[in-house]
Amino acid sequence: MNTRQRFDDQPGFVLHTYPWRETSLIVETFTRDHGRLPLMAKGARRPGSAVRGVLMAFQPLAVSWSGKSELKTLTGAYWQGGQALLGGIGLLCGYYLNELLLRLLPREDAHPILFDRYAQTIRALAEGRQTAPLLRSFELALLQELGYGLTLDVVAGSGEIVQEGGNYYFIVERGVLEADGEMGDSATPGSALTGRALLAMAHDDFSDADTLAQAKGLMRRLLQHYLGGQQLESRRILIELQEL
Repeated sequence: MNTRQRFDDQPGFVLHTYPWRETSLIVETFTRDHGRLPLMAKGARRPGSAVRGVLMAFQPLAVSWSGKSELKTLTGAYWQGGQALLGGIGLLCGYYLNELLLRLLPREDAHPILFDRYAQTIRALAEGRQTAPLLRSFELALLQELGYGLTLDVVAGSGEIVQEGGNYYFIVERGVLEADGEMGDSATPGSALTGRALLAMAHDDFSDADTLAQAKGLMRRLLQHYLGGQQLESRRILIELQEL
């Protein structure tokens, strides 16, 4: 028989909230040691609620909850301070990160390394740093943490190290293959990658414009595959803004 569990003051972030009944909220949280959790915040929509002004996205919180079912009850949330508010393009990028986590991260599956990377990325966005390298780095970390085996510096099958001057493809669920090898129908137009870019990505280095452009194409293809072709609302808005 399941026993009621209680956890106090766990590091966490709010990913999304939506109304529940008349006065409550369901809060999708990302916690460092317990992963993604849906928590019911009873009475959080009432004007006098102690947590109403605390349950903000992109702010570091200490979160407490209890319960034995999948939907547990939020018992406390306290702002930890030290985080500037996101604005402009940084805010949209933050929503993009949250949507990725909501779509791809299983519930109650702890990823402390990914949590720390998320916190670092949110801080960097708040500081106004260049967004594209931050997004590519986080996307890569997310896919690696979820176990999709993105080995970018070794050729699949042969085990040979990727050469800086070589040309390659990355085939989903196979890995890096040499461009002059047998590609069949696996390679898609525009999916070619240079060895230099692959090695830079493997070292989490997105400082070069060409590497950044190739990484954008690669991450888009991989995410589209693992999302099952679902369109991200935040990505659609970002693309529309870039077109304007």
